[in-house]
Formats: sequence, structure tokens, C-alpha cells
Amino acid sequence: MNIGLKIDNYENQKARWPIEGQHILAQYNDEYVVVYQAYRPAIGLFAAEHQYFGGEFSYTRMSWIKTNFLWMMYRSGWGTKEGQEVTLAIKLKASYFRAILENAVESRFQPDKFADMAIWKQHMYSSDVRLQWDPDHSPNGDKEVRRAVQLGLRGEFLTPFKGDGILEIEDISQFVSEQRELVLSGDYGNLYTPLESVYVPDSEKAIFNIGLTI
Repeated sequence: MNIGLKIDNYENQKARWPIEGQHILAQYNDEYVVVYQAYRPAIGLFAAEHQYFGGEFSYTRMSWIKTNFLWMMYRSGWGTKEGQEVTLAIKLKASYFRAILENAVESRFQPDKFADMAIWKQHMYSSDVRLQWDPDHSPNGDKEVRRAVQLGLRGEFLTPFKGDGILEIEDISQFVSEQRELVLSGDYGNLYTPLESVYVPDSEKAIFNIGLTI
């Protein structure tokens, strides 16, 4: 299947990626950053067709995005988990993604950012962006030492999903299915994944705020 994203051989990419640390691996340029989500068909197909999130999509719940394709595959079981059959690659405007990072509050207490836990909890529960660093995963689901980011959006920071914060939404479910077969057979030499490099935001505030490894 031909997809709009740039892709590369998984083993070639693995050799370039950091082994440890907190890194954002993403496909990006000056205009956009690609993030991934997986939905049931009613939501995913609507978004891909209309190029915005509507229909059965809920703007009253927190919606999580991931920049790392393999972390999304671990979470969705390579598109096999119920309610996560449609994988979307979403090109968010670069300015929107940077603002998300600048306003994120981590789900774990960080003493270098907050004076005490009470202040942190107040910020976390009032924030419209939640940040989590989780173990990254290999194609077969094994944990990596490197940590990957996922970001929960709601309220003011989810509203741009109505279209203003998005450049393109692509349904890559067929590509996911094709690559899943290679993973199941252990044929990593022929496995291709979206091209991802270490992303460092052009914002000192964002770098400090999310605890990025530099």
C-alpha cells in the first residue's frame, strides 16, 4: 500500500534511534508533526473522509495522541483491539503541537517543576494537556529502555481537532495490516514503519516543561 507518510526499513531506523532517555520520535517538518490515534470505524473513517473529528467523536473526553508509530501499534495491538481497528496518521500544525508541549502537565509529580504535590495536583487537574512518559516498544511489544511520549488533550487544546489545528488526516489501517503480518512472521528485515527522527521543539519552555532528554 502506498501511503502519504515517508517510510523506512525498521532495522535501519532502529540503528539510528536513541537507546535510552526521554525522546520524542516523530515524523515532522517546519509545518507539521505527525501523531497517531486508533479508533473504531465510525470515528476513524469519518475523520479520514471529512478531514476533521466529528460525528461520534467526543469533545468532552480526553483524547490521547502518540508521536511514535510503534508505541501506537503496541497500544492498539497492531490495529486488532476492539475499538482501535482504524489507525489514523494526523499531521498537526507545528505551532499547535509546540503549544501542546508548552502547556502539558506530567501525570507524575516532578519536584523540579512544582514546589509540592498539592500545587502539582492543582495544575494537573486544571490543565487541558496531560503528559505521560512510558516505555517505548519494539514491533513485537517488548519494552525498550527509551521512553516515549503520549499526550492527553481536552477542552481548549482538543478544540483544534475540529480542523483548525490539523493539516491532514490519513487512514493507514491497510499499511498497518500489511506490516503486522511481517511482525507475526518475525520478518523484521522487510518491516517498514513511518520514518521517525528525534524531535526537539524550538521552545526552551517546551523542552523544560516535558523533561526532554537533550
